[in-house]
Amino acid sequence: MSIAKFLGLIYKELFKINDTPQKVALGFGLGVFSGILPGTGPIAALFLAFIFRANKASALLGSLLTNTWLSFLTFIFAVKLGSVILDISWLRVKEDWLYFLQQFHWINLLKHSVIKVIFPVMLGYFIIAFCLGLFVYLVTLLMIIKAKHENKS
Repeated sequence: MSIAKFLGLIYKELFKINDTPQKVALGFGLGVFSGILPGTGPIAALFLAFIFRANKASALLGSLLTNTWLSFLTFIFAVKLGSVILDISWLRVKEDWLYFLQQFHWINLLKHSVIKVIFPVMLGYFIIAFCLGLFVYLVTLLMIIKAKHENKS
């Protein structure tokens, strides 16, 4: 299946959901948001959809579309963004992060030096996820409203 056909299928599935455009778009945006953040995914998307009273099906769909693979693609950008905001060397954070992953032990999560490595990366991911989730929400909302308006005409 080509990417265009796959995206067309997703587009059609979003319009089959019987809910308000705002709830469907919010669910999709929350799903994309939670799918980008490492360590979260479909369960977090459903939880956020429940909390914000968004559409759970579109949240699950958004999360499944972005979960894991987009986190890998945005890793360097997340490191750079978090490092710039915190005014630290992104190369040092990247090296420390990769070392942390190679030498991972649960007990190390509480060490102060590890928090200094994790925080910039997670801050970067959070900002990327928020911006992309907001963008997806707005685009999806406009697309659904436009499609429903065209179907009435």
